[in-house]
Amino acid sequence: MNTSDNMEDQRIIKVFLDDEKTPFGEFKPPVKFSLDTTKIPDGPHRLRIVAKSSSGVEGVKTIPFEVRNGPEIAVVGLQNNEVVDTDVSITINAYGSETGDQFIIKGSETPKAIPAWVWALLISFVAFGLFYLIMNWSPDLYKSFF
Repeated sequence: MNTSDNMEDQRIIKVFLDDEKTPFGEFKPPVKFSLDTTKIPDGPHRLRIVAKSSSGVEGVKTIPFEVRNGPEIAVVGLQNNEVVDTDVSITINAYGSETGDQFIIKGSETPKAIPAWVWALLISFVAFGLFYLIMNWSPDLYKSFF
């Protein structure tokens, strides 16, 4: 066995989840693995990868990610850190991708108001159409060919 093979044997990749002290996987590079998120609770997490080179120098890379295995929750009527007073109408909907569910059209989508920019665009389009019609109205343009 020559020296370069011995040096290469020292390369290792350790993968940690969040602030765990022991890695959930140790691999020889290059590595390809599957992360089963069904065993991780929903919420923000960090994947910390520590790689050791053949010369013994360590490198660290941290990748933040969020797990959402549970149903998607949509809330209409209340935003993050919003200041409210009196009564607030709130609509909450939760939907997931469970295979046993039947698709029901009523209540399957979260109702949302039409955005203000769509109304502004529609009003602008109609106003321009009326402006064009008024500016170019001439009975001479509508003579019959017969």
